[in-house]
Amino acid sequence: MEKPKTVKILKFHPEKCDGEKGCEIACSQVHFKSDEGGSKSAIRIIKTKDGYKMHVCDQRGLCLDMCPVGALTRKKNGVVWLDKNICIGCQACVGFCPIGAMRKSDVRIEPFKCISCGACVRACPHGALELVEVDIDDIKKVVYHKQGVD
Repeated sequence: MEKPKTVKILKFHPEKCDGEKGCEIACSQVHFKSDEGGSKSAIRIIKTKDGYKMHVCDQRGLCLDMCPVGALTRKKNGVVWLDKNICIGCQACVGFCPIGAMRKSDVRIEPFKCISCGACVRACPHGALELVEVDIDDIKKVVYHKQGVD
């Protein structure tokens, strides 16, 4: 399979956010068929002293090599995907995620994350969220490097 070159990621416009968290509810409906939002949502809207900020997976794929059973892959559309049929629930990806966007829930063993489905975007009446397509090469980061070598 040819490696994907682009991926859709969430872009946040904090100046448009009203903090009602309809996006979190829409996400929890996708992942858990629940209206709870919060801990059952892959996206989190956080109130700060200056307004709101978004916390969600950025699809960089830093977690891909951390899964001991290969349950994490990059799909054809570029999205980092957790296959629940392969996952053993070890939570290594949750512990490793450098931005804390791989989530765990009390109601199932497998973790979950943003899948760039757009449900949150459609749920926001103010346009505070949008899916934008970016080149994967532009968002990749180096995680490991040779220690002590110039």
